[in-house]
Amino acid sequence: MDGPCTSKPGKILILKPSSLGDVLHALPVLRLLKKQFPESQIHWWISQSFAPLLEGDRDIAMLHLFKRNEFNSIRGWIHLFQTARRLRNEQFDWVLDLQGLARSAIMAWLARGKLTVGMNTRREGASAVCDLLVDRAPDEHAVDWYLGALRTLKIPQACEFDWLPARPDWASQFKLKWPANGGKWVAIAPGARWDTKRWPPDYFKRAIELLLKKDAHLSVAIFGDKSDAPIGAALASVNPQRCLDLTQRTSLPELVEWIRHSEILLTNDTGTMHIAAALKKPVVALFGATNPNKTGPYGQSSQVVKVALPCSPCMKRVCKNVRQLECLRLITPEQVAETVWRRMAAV
Repeated sequence: MDGPCTSKPGKILILKPSSLGDVLHALPVLRLLKKQFPESQIHWWISQSFAPLLEGDRDIAMLHLFKRNEFNSIRGWIHLFQTARRLRNEQFDWVLDLQGLARSAIMAWLARGKLTVGMNTRREGASAVCDLLVDRAPDEHAVDWYLGALRTLKIPQACEFDWLPARPDWASQFKLKWPANGGKWVAIAPGARWDTKRWPPDYFKRAIELLLKKDAHLSVAIFGDKSDAPIGAALASVNPQRCLDLTQRTSLPELVEWIRHSEILLTNDTGTMHIAAALKKPVVALFGATNPNKTGPYGQSSQVVKVALPCSPCMKRVCKNVRQLECLRLITPEQVAETVWRRMAAV
């Protein structure tokens, strides 16, 4: 392919089941494909837990659900192959494997599209089923890496698109359920899948105290899943009248709408961070073990809060430093509160 892609694929399959951040990173590929080929039908294979993010999306013809336990039982494998049969019957022109792992490679192979494009992860033999591979440049952000699939197909990327378009159905349900309208809200996501991504809860508490003290009209909404419930309760106790603990209380669409209605997000390296980045909301993201150049808030990675240490980013789930989590503990609540105020004032 020497010039822009001139063929018009009737059907395209995107394989990107998880995680939340990865699905959000892949959305620009969907948007730009639909811009270039408005008549095409685009399908997406996605984990059941993240499907609500894309259900009813104007650019998607059909979602195909992946249950994470499908590889752990005979019944699961039966369902997996039933899904694969449906995918094969669709007769896709293009299959884009943006996951690059064994499970997505299996689905790409079973779907048998006319052309398969994959990410060169060099993991689990996933590249063996691909016709075209997309390499990743050093420190390239995941969004730009996935967009490399379009570059490989010679598809223009200059046009504008809405990453997470407004959804009237989500907005109306949100207004009925939550008291967010008319207030100034700071959204906070204090959890993370790795302990090495978690800023200490006491630091979050102190930062909230400083923020609420400075502005009597400010409120705080705290988000997270079931594992974050104890932290959410502790942070809300700072000021129960002005702190709303929403851990394990919001659906994925509701979380998107909360971030849309908030002034700013203070967060660890989480999927919620990528929602805010997609909505172009100011983000104050705290980084230690992970690399913000690769997985930071897209468009705002240069403004994350981090400390330069020889061991950071280590990309480890367990801290090996004799000074445990030093990379995060050296980030002070005063520094973070000041950064939040500065970012809010700049909007």
